[in-house]
Parts: sequence; structure tokens; C-alpha cells
Amino acid sequence: MFIQAERLTKKYGQGEAAVMALREASFSIEAGDFVSVMGPSGSGKSTLLALMGALTSPDRGTYHVDDLDVYALDQDRRADFRREYIGFVFQLFHLAPFLTLMENVMLPLAVKKISAGRKRDLAHQALARVGLAGKENRLPNQVSGGEQERTAIARAVVNEPSILLADEPTGNLDADTGRRVMELLGRLNQEGMTIIMVTHNPEYAAWARRLMLLADGHLSETRTDRSRGLVLSVAGSPILAAGETSPGLTTRDRPPKLVTVTPDQEPA
Repeated sequence: MFIQAERLTKKYGQGEAAVMALREASFSIEAGDFVSVMGPSGSGKSTLLALMGALTSPDRGTYHVDDLDVYALDQDRRADFRREYIGFVFQLFHLAPFLTLMENVMLPLAVKKISAGRKRDLAHQALARVGLAGKENRLPNQVSGGEQERTAIARAVVNEPSILLADEPTGNLDADTGRRVMELLGRLNQEGMTIIMVTHNPEYAAWARRLMLLADGHLSETRTDRSRGLVLSVAGSPILAAGETSPGLTTRDRPPKLVTVTPDQEPA
């Protein structure tokens, strides 16, 4: 198995103020899979991504990627792991406003021992891959929000990582732009990239083959299928209440199907 986590646990704070962000989460992910992570705010989604990206250490549990025991690595080798295996996409883009799109995408290549020309070639290829050829020399404020997000994705994949971790990649986008970003992520997955995506939007969650559901730090899982509707509740507790619309959905969108799921149960 490409990714294997066993009993990952993470707590913040001490004593009565302590918050258990993740409670003994165990899961496995095959290479090339596409997994969505959903749950209410504060359920542990971002903590799970941070652990998977080796940005923070668990209090307990183990995490293996490609037979590497990630949290047994020292800090330098853990940084090597992030550089070689992980691409990050964030909701807020985190583009440097004073750098061009090309220069932003080149940032992860700064530590690579290759020529400046080769770095520019790789950045150009990454921007073309996300449909931004010809806009390499524009500044972030000279392109749309969707183009900024695609630039962030290009920056995340310029190193050809095996795993893309996306934290609400469509959270600040309108519905049409969000769908175009999801189509891009779908293409990257079809090319073999393993994608783990946090989202509040059940429409976008349905793009994945699998769905991890978090509630109060507890992880459960089911499968999803775009043609069968959307999973919106865990053990009877709605992630999205009936009649609500999720971020990115407009009044033009068909109301999503409400499905109740208990651990190890397939959606009806």
C-alpha cells in the first residue's frame, strides 16, 4: 500500500483546555487514488492534511509513504520527503504578489541543483499543464482568482510530486471556476497523481473515488460516485443540513442528494 496510517492521534493544548483534533485515525491509500475529506469545521480535516504532509508530528501513531516511516525521519530527511513526495495547494493561494506567475511557480525549484534555464522550462511546462501558457509574466493581481488557484496548483506540481494535498482548493472561487479547478485536479489524477482534498462542498467531494468523513476527530469512510449523488452525513449527523447550499454552489445548482452513512456502509 502506498500510504498507510495507523492510529494517528493529535492533541492541541493541555488539561481541560486540550482539544483532541484527531483520534486514532487509521487508513490506507493506493497510489493514484483520489480521496476527498469532509466534515464540519473543527473536525480535524486540516490537522489530518498537516500530518500527511509532515508539517506537524502526531502524538501517537505511525505514517508510512512508499515504505518510508515518515515520522521516524529526522527533520532534514523529513524536509526531503516533503520536497520529493508532496505538493500543497491552499485555499488562499499564497502567491507572492511581487513575483510573476512564472517566478511563483519556480519557488519550489530553488533548492534543486539544476540550471536556471531548466527551472524556467519546468515552470513553463507546469503553467501550460494548467492552461496558463502565455501568462507567465503577469503578476498575481493581473489574473483572475481561478487563474491564481491554477498557478498555485502549477507551483504544487512543478516538482512532479507523487501526492497532492489540497486544502479547500475551491473555497474562494465561484461555482463555474471551482468546477474548472476540479476538472484540472481530475486530469492530474488521471495522469497518476495521488490526490487528497479537503472540501466542504459535496458536489466537489463526489469527484473523488473515496470519501473520508471526520467528526470530532473520528474518522470513518465510504465510497462516492459522481453518478449516484453525494454523501452529506455521518451516522445521522449532517455535514450539510437539508435545504442548505454549500460554498461554491449557486441557486442554479440542483440540490444535492442527502445520504446518511455509518462507518463501513456504502451510500444508498
